[in-house]
Amino acid sequence: MSASTLKPKLQSDMKSSMKGGDKARLSVIRLMLAAIKQIEVDERIELDDSRITAVLDRMTKQRRESIEHFSRASRDDLVEIEEFELQIIREYLPEALSEAEINALVEQSIQTSGATSIKDMGKVMGILKPQLQGRADMKIVSLLIKSRLETV
Repeated sequence: MSASTLKPKLQSDMKSSMKGGDKARLSVIRLMLAAIKQIEVDERIELDDSRITAVLDRMTKQRRESIEHFSRASRDDLVEIEEFELQIIREYLPEALSEAEINALVEQSIQTSGATSIKDMGKVMGILKPQLQGRADMKIVSLLIKSRLETV
């Protein structure tokens, strides 16, 4: 396992936020570090960047779902908080892929796996997940794969 560059960056940014008095940003960074630390303690390992990215990706998914629920409940105050947290977490994820890049990767994965029906979706997701982790909403990718495999 290679050494992480994300974790030291988070720790450095945490110190900068403390010194700068940015309590809101500090709180979000602490949330991210706590989630990382929890896994490291539970599994007794040091997480590498790919695992940290997976943790942060999961956190973004949780924030998106919360925003959706709070919006339906007309809780704009909570939506604002979740959107702020989502914005900070995204700063530490790799740059998001464009829709065209995602479509190209989906097509390539379908060809590589030899998928011919919706039953082969797991094969395609297995190929795509490591490539897209933190760079695309896997819910949308899943829908793209389903629609593509239904037309095959």
